[in-house]
Amino acid sequence: MGFGVGVRSGCRYRSNWLVAIFQYFLETFFNVHVPFALSHSPFEVSTTTTGMYAGEVGAHGIVNLPAIFILLMLTLLLIKGTAESAAVNNVIVIVKVAIVLMIIAFGWSFINPAYHTPYMIPADAGSVTTNTGTVNYADTFNHGWLGVLRGASVVFFAFIGFDAVSTAAQEAKNPQKDMPKGILVSLVFCTVLYILFSHVLTGLVPYKEFLLQGKEASVTYAITAAMGGGYGWLGKLVTVAILAGFSSVILVMLLGQTRVFYTMSIDGLIPSIFSKLHPKFRTPYKSQWLFFIMVSIFGGFIPDSIVGDMVSIGTLFAFVLVCLGIFILRRTDPGITRPFKTPLYYIVCPLGALICLCMMGSEGLENWLRLFIWMAIGMVIYFTYSIKHSHVRHGKTESANDPPNPKFVE
Repeated sequence: MGFGVGVRSGCRYRSNWLVAIFQYFLETFFNVHVPFALSHSPFEVSTTTTGMYAGEVGAHGIVNLPAIFILLMLTLLLIKGTAESAAVNNVIVIVKVAIVLMIIAFGWSFINPAYHTPYMIPADAGSVTTNTGTVNYADTFNHGWLGVLRGASVVFFAFIGFDAVSTAAQEAKNPQKDMPKGILVSLVFCTVLYILFSHVLTGLVPYKEFLLQGKEASVTYAITAAMGGGYGWLGKLVTVAILAGFSSVILVMLLGQTRVFYTMSIDGLIPSIFSKLHPKFRTPYKSQWLFFIMVSIFGGFIPDSIVGDMVSIGTLFAFVLVCLGIFILRRTDPGITRPFKTPLYYIVCPLGALICLCMMGSEGLENWLRLFIWMAIGMVIYFTYSIKHSHVRHGKTESANDPPNPKFVE
């Protein structure tokens, strides 16, 4: 079975995945259980008869408190400063990469070649019935290359942190050199790890078992089922790695979003509150608190299966616009100063836009409707406020005289 399809199988339970991992972490290491009602949105009802919520069938969600708690801790860290956030993020990255490497190294010898034959889910794979419904692998986007495409659009969620790094260019010492090198090297390294990790994971147990048994703790289940009880310690470390991995992505995205709004605020596209800096920490703290409130509303009261798909299709669409924008500007204004320059733009940009559009095409009608609604909201804000206050539009070249937290570490 293919990498994309393997991810597709494992990510059908992406709803509340981070919270489930956090819950599993609390139960494993601290013997603390958060009830279903306090760890799920009001739109969710417990149907599972196995796992951590086995005894709460029929329970209705009220609010996702673990999600809000994680957001609060990361927000406080970002307000404290970029250097501190970078230091914590470095520790998180070292921990999760070390654990991923251990899983690949220890699990490789337990791979069953039969589970990789064929390498993509065939059209006649049949269906799997779980307590949340039936998954038909003969459906268009559940097998073959179309299944890989759909899987890529899902796993794309794990890659969005790379582009967010570029939004912190104001706080880098040598952005022209460090930013492209850091993004490209880390992108290649993480992609190789993702592929190797997926290859090992899907070779430990049959792919259908991820829907029936593993669910949110798929990796731990695969280690226990295929590698035996002697590797129980590795299964516990996986919980730490996944929790750290998701937290680092949230950290970078919160950082990137506030920096984007900081720059937009300097230009006048949005109100000045988004560029107000903390008198001591020199970070856009008011913007950070506003985003905490906004994201908490989504994280606490809307199923993250919906939010995750919105993020994926929205970011893919942004990438389409970036690819087209670069291509158009390189043709219409070739002499403009470009600190960052895309090589072979006449090949890279069209291919980038085409691939992103193909992945968007597998997202489904509901996600497209949400995308158009958010675009409409953005258009209303732009034409009722931004277009009137933009400094650049009115011939001003005002820039940030006091960039956020200039003491950034390389």
